[in-house]
Amino acid sequence: MLGTAVILTAAGVLFCLMTAMLPGPKAGAGADAGTDVAAPAATRTGAASSAPTSPAPPAAGSPAAATPSATAAATTAAAPPPTAKKTPPAASTPAPSAGRIRPDTTYKGVATAYAAGDGNGACLFGPSDDLMIAAMNTTDYESSRACGAYVRVRAANGASITVRITNECPLPCAPGQLDLSEQAFAKLAELKVGRIPITWSLVSPRTSDALSLRYKTGSSAHWCGIQVIDHRNPVARLEVRTSKGWRKLPRTDYNYFLSADGGGCGGAIRITDIYGEQLTVDGTALLPNVAQPTRVQFAAH
Repeated sequence: MLGTAVILTAAGVLFCLMTAMLPGPKAGAGADAGTDVAAPAATRTGAASSAPTSPAPPAAGSPAAATPSATAAATTAAAPPPTAKKTPPAASTPAPSAGRIRPDTTYKGVATAYAAGDGNGACLFGPSDDLMIAAMNTTDYESSRACGAYVRVRAANGASITVRITNECPLPCAPGQLDLSEQAFAKLAELKVGRIPITWSLVSPRTSDALSLRYKTGSSAHWCGIQVIDHRNPVARLEVRTSKGWRKLPRTDYNYFLSADGGGCGGAIRITDIYGEQLTVDGTALLPNVAQPTRVQFAAH
């Protein structure tokens, strides 16, 4: 019995010693669990997305909270929404000059006289009741760019007149020379004089007339020529509206603008004078050889 008690006592002591030697829970295991619970929301949501995640937003009140991007976002949210506003088209770039004849320029030359008949000439404006007209020398006529220009002519004796260019004076008319109708020349000197020195310059006269447009004989939807009539200032450019936008037409020496393939024929027409002013005309019928009046005119200068 004594031996058995000793054995049991020894076994109990050995069990207590082994229990004391087993490892206990690690310190900080509870803190790691708490860190997982308190993880930033950006970190948690970022793990669920395949897209790159942005850095977590800075804490309120920290210096990083006032970054430019954050300030811009706040400003955008506070600003009123934009309002719709119609604005007129931007002013067009002034057109190139009609050519050799320019505003605010005085030209020197000579004046001669010719029998103007019914007033028609190379510009093909047609007969005119007003014969205060002139033919421009070929150089300054410049393939009809001078057509319709009004010029003030001054003689050495102080007399002056205003004439409209309706014709061309071919060589040997020299640059600066004007061949005046006999009616116009007679207001500067006697016709028998035949030739006098002059100066002349472009003018922009007052008129109550609106300009007109005319399609050339033979014009159709496949080919057309367009002419501007009764314009106050020289015409620098004529354009027609096509499906691809405005198209500039070339000008002939007989004072028509041609669309060789019919593009824009019968549609809207935009006319620009040498001062850069643009007039747009809609609704002009494609009627050959008919002067169709408009309701517009270039401004006086």
